[in-house]
Amino acid sequence: MKDIINFLEELAANNDRAWFEANRDRYKAVKSRMDAVAKDFIEAVAAFDPSVEGVQVKDATYRIYRDTRFTKDKSPYKTWFGVYVCPRGKRSGFSGYYMHVEPENDYYMLCTGAYCPTPGEVKSIREEIMTEGENFVETIRAARGFEIDWTTAYKRMPQGWSADDPHSEYYRLRNYLLVKVVDRDYVLADDFISRAAAEMSLTRPFNDTLNRAIEYAREMGW
Repeated sequence: MKDIINFLEELAANNDRAWFEANRDRYKAVKSRMDAVAKDFIEAVAAFDPSVEGVQVKDATYRIYRDTRFTKDKSPYKTWFGVYVCPRGKRSGFSGYYMHVEPENDYYMLCTGAYCPTPGEVKSIREEIMTEGENFVETIRAARGFEIDWTTAYKRMPQGWSADDPHSEYYRLRNYLLVKVVDRDYVLADDFISRAAAEMSLTRPFNDTLNRAIEYAREMGW
């Protein structure tokens, strides 16, 4: 991982096309290393969650080129590396397992969950919490070392949902994510992937619950 982190740090300091073109051969070498890390991560996740079997590197990784059409930041390249492993690949909309490496901001993260679920999927997840709230909370407790991400939660109870329900605080979530922030040394360790997968395996019940609700929403046409 050291070569990946070093490249991303230098890219963050020189985020322009001239520098990138001058270092394109180096990027190709780093990209091969990124793909190898992604492959190892996919295989490690599949070992504890067979629902992601068959996912390829291209289904779980992201292009380094930024879409700058609708943003004031015109920096052409991403300065982070992420791998998202979920059933049928990253475009499927299913809940999955994500690792994030962003040396520019000294931010390294492991995450499990559903990001930007559709309104129908959110409805289905909330119904799961309403009817099986204790089981939902238990999946969070089982994910030792991870915490629910409240950063994008609604401040008020969404319309149509009762604040009197036993676990109504989870209705306020827009994204259903369990997050564990780690440090640079964690990522640089030789056992990074195996350790990350071992910890993420604790989040599988949470992931399974979300995907069951997402699948139900799609079956219902929500």
